[in-house]
Amino acid sequence: MPDAALPRKTAAQKARALELLAALKERFPNAHCELDWTQPHELLIATILSAQCTDVAVNKATPGLFRAFPAPADYARATPTDIEPYIRSIGLFRAKARAVHETARMLVERFGSEVPRTMEALLTLRGVARKTANVVLGNCFGINEGVVVDTHVARLSARFGLSRQKTPEKIERDLMALFPQEDWCLLSHLLIFQGRRACKARGGDCATDEICRRFCVEGLRAVRAEATKQSPQSPLHECTPKPHQKRATKPVKKTEKLVAPKRPSRR
Repeated sequence: MPDAALPRKTAAQKARALELLAALKERFPNAHCELDWTQPHELLIATILSAQCTDVAVNKATPGLFRAFPAPADYARATPTDIEPYIRSIGLFRAKARAVHETARMLVERFGSEVPRTMEALLTLRGVARKTANVVLGNCFGINEGVVVDTHVARLSARFGLSRQKTPEKIERDLMALFPQEDWCLLSHLLIFQGRRACKARGGDCATDEICRRFCVEGLRAVRAEATKQSPQSPLHECTPKPHQKRATKPVKKTEKLVAPKRPSRR
């Protein structure tokens, strides 16, 4: 993605982004990709399987899959039907079995059984979009071509005020414009760790989490609510009657009207 495509960001926005990055690095010094893998093609396949599925579910299925098919050529010689039993516990397993088989076949035929190291080449593989390509490039080869935008990264980008965009591609461009390129791969891990452990979609700890209270709209709302409760009422506020209340008035004592007596007539 060329630099010309990146949106402009102010110095203040970039400075705030660096503050967030430093806080996340301090909180999660060991942030990493939570998919299990040992070889580049294994991470490629695991990431394809992770679409609309949790990393935990993928990690339960891949050990048996990787033992049965140690190399891309083993997937290529098999059929999608042969692959299906190993990933049956994963959603959309039939479609994913076809994608894994086709991707392995292309690796063998076009790339000598090696996972390519460019975005352009990776995008030619079946079931591979920018998210998967960024995962492979960043984690396998240390190439920061872009930022992985999954559901956690998209949610935190909105809550942390990093992007107002709705599509992963546009959110990614905002993040690339805000953060240093050498941190793009790590950034996604940090945001995912924060999203899974504190800033959750439901039932999160934003009201008490230190990072959320500084950067997240949910945490900042909690901070403002606390400040409102603790602020003392002013004397003017206390003395001002409420609209539905009337001021007390003293009862008016009625007095009889004195009338001068009439004088007797002299006639």
